[in-house]
Parts: sequence; structure tokens; C-alpha cells
Amino acid sequence: MKTYGIGAVAERMGLSVATIRYYDEMGLLPFVKRDQAGRRRFTDDNIQLLQMILDLKRAGVAIKDIAHFVSWRLDGNDSLHERYQFLAKHEQTLEDEISQLASSLAYLRFKKWYYRTAEEAGTEKIHLRPGSKQVDPQTYREYQELLQAGHTAQELGNGSKN
Repeated sequence: MKTYGIGAVAERMGLSVATIRYYDEMGLLPFVKRDQAGRRRFTDDNIQLLQMILDLKRAGVAIKDIAHFVSWRLDGNDSLHERYQFLAKHEQTLEDEISQLASSLAYLRFKKWYYRTAEEAGTEKIHLRPGSKQVDPQTYREYQELLQAGHTAQELGNGSKN
């Protein structure tokens, strides 16, 4: 079975050696064996576990919770339900965050279109109710009609397709 040193794993994963050592010290890498000189030797399975740790971390899961999840792996089949529930919970959290980010991105793209078209017209008044600073509901309808006509929010904001 091929093994890799910590430096090779760090380079492959885009991590620092110190980060991998930290994960090991936090109990996230209990399956990593050491050679006779005490150096960590990683297998492909260890690297997959490290990738899972990075994915959970990117998903906003706390290190202590990842350590708990990893400890369940040591329990074998006795913890299958707990591991499934853990992932289902974090999947839903991530789905909610993605939905919120998508909503924020859609609004940002609308505002880019709003300001791009106002700049082209030389005035923001084209989007406002007469005599006010309030956005005219027609502005929102116009934007939605453009989207329904096949334009993307990104191209509308960038002005690449009129």
C-alpha cells in the first residue's frame, strides 16, 4: 500500500503542514499511522478522510463537531444512524446558506442592472417614482420581464446583452 509523507499531502491538499498537524492533534486523523521514526504516513484513505474534513469545515461545521463525527467512524456500524443524521443536519444548514447566498446574489445583480441603466441614462430618476426617492414598482417588473425574455441576471448587470 502506497503511503505519503505529510509534506506531500500538504502540497496535494493545498494545506500547510502545520494545519495537518493541528487536525491530527485535534483527533481528526486517528487512522494515520506513523513509521518507525514517528513520522506520519498517509494512505489514500487518510487523504479521503482529510478531504471530508475540509468539506465539512467549508460547510461551516466546527472542528469539535468534525472530531465527534470522526470518532463515530471508530464505532463502526454502531454509529451509522448518528453519522447519517449528522450529515443530514449539516446538509440542510448548507442548503439554507446556499439559498440565502443565491438570494443575495440575485439582488446584487438586480442592483448592478439598476445602476448600469441609470448611469447609461445619466440619472437614477428612470427607476424612481416621480418626485420621490422610492423605486418604482415598474422597475422591478421591467427587470423580471427581461429575465423572462431569456436574459440572465449576470448579463443584465454587465450590460453584455440588451
